[in-house]
Amino acid sequence: MTVAVHLENVHKTYNNIPVVNDLSFTINAGEMFGLLGPNGAGKSTTIRMLTTLTKPTQGQIEIFGYNVVSQPILAKQCLGVVLQAISVDGDLTVWENMELHGRLHHIGNPQRQRLIDQWLEYVELATRRNSLVKTLSGGMKRRLQIARALLHQPQILFLDEPTVGLDPQTRRRLWEIIRDLNKQGMTMLLTTHYMDEVEYLCDAFGAGKPGRIGIMDNGKLISLGTLQELRFAHGEGLVMKQVGERWEYVFFPTLEDANLYLNQQQDKTGMMVRPSNLEDIFVELTGRKLD
Repeated sequence: MTVAVHLENVHKTYNNIPVVNDLSFTINAGEMFGLLGPNGAGKSTTIRMLTTLTKPTQGQIEIFGYNVVSQPILAKQCLGVVLQAISVDGDLTVWENMELHGRLHHIGNPQRQRLIDQWLEYVELATRRNSLVKTLSGGMKRRLQIARALLHQPQILFLDEPTVGLDPQTRRRLWEIIRDLNKQGMTMLLTTHYMDEVEYLCDAFGAGKPGRIGIMDNGKLISLGTLQELRFAHGEGLVMKQVGERWEYVFFPTLEDANLYLNQQQDKTGMMVRPSNLEDIFVELTGRKLD
């Protein structure tokens, strides 16, 4: 199987302070991969190294076989990046933003115009091609960023908080676009603070294979696997008990085990059973919720 992203013993140090500490993992071509971690875990630095914006202090990073330090241009040609911050030019039209990006990537005509039309149609912005970007809604701007990132036909798409600040309907539409791109074979690396987003996008769907989820903390990868693998490893059943104003959580291998434990309690006041989810596992591993 082709390897899309390979990190081996990667370190990044700023002023003698380790930010990424001996990080190693692999993303296969066509995979949906969610990278999670609390603020300060080293996620952003990892993404900066993967996108050639920051050089690792030690270790090796490859994008489709290209070393990000010694072959940065070839590595960047494989990448499409959708940042959390809106990075399209509001004073240009939708088409002008796409045209500028195509020229920067040296895509010649008539191929450039064909690709612009193709991706604007795909993200449902073809009818707004002559609109100034500053007149678009937040969801439209995010869809334009996705179209622009796909224009040079990258092999992997990096999505950094792709739905932050968007209404639920727009979020769902973007999820559909992201899933569809992955089903077509596009490799995806997703970072987000929304647990439901990771559960939805990295879950098995159709005939597809479930994506994997990597959890970082203190510069290290502390857990890696599919959602089902993580639930199996940490417990699929959860007993919640209210203690004062807080809830205590106890994991059990299965939901049946959790129910059995609850039924054995003489005083069930403030107690309940439910299946565990990704946020439960995240908090159990990192000791805190995402900010």
